[in-house]
Amino acid sequence: MSSVESKGIPADTALVSAMRLGSEDALAQLYDRYSPVVYSVALRVLGDTGAAEDLLQEVFMQLWRNPGAFDSSRGNLGPWLAVIARNRAIDVLRKRRPETDITDVVVSVERDMAGEADRTRMMEKVRGLLGTMPSLQRAALEMAYFEGLSHTEISAKTGEPLGTIKTRIRTGLLALRKAFET
Repeated sequence: MSSVESKGIPADTALVSAMRLGSEDALAQLYDRYSPVVYSVALRVLGDTGAAEDLLQEVFMQLWRNPGAFDSSRGNLGPWLAVIARNRAIDVLRKRRPETDITDVVVSVERDMAGEADRTRMMEKVRGLLGTMPSLQRAALEMAYFEGLSHTEISAKTGEPLGTIKTRIRTGLLALRKAFET
């Protein structure tokens, strides 16, 4: 018996099993337990309280409709719900349309030719330096800075240990910094 069950609080697996049998009370208990986590993940990704609330409801409706999707042998319910919320929030962001029509926006900016030339030279230098780096180090940097993946996500994607990924990124950034200091 787990410490949660010994305190009279049903374990997540017991509540999910009860949901499979149609227990709305089990869903309510899981909602009370995990809605703050799901909402905070949604709000952090979306940056909009209304959209985060909608996503919160969607995630728990998905759990209600298909409680069998959760496999307790693969992990705990809280982190699983957080990942579902994150993925759904990213999907929402991808589907969002710009709030203003691009034809309605008029931008009047004088071109900074010197600044553009500097940026072009800098990008060429970065590309050249990336080309000289070991392929695994370059790939880790590209995933972190061009794909926006966290160190943990890169570790999961590549199957490499988290410490190795952190070291590769740090070493690559130090090499870039050193090249720009000279």
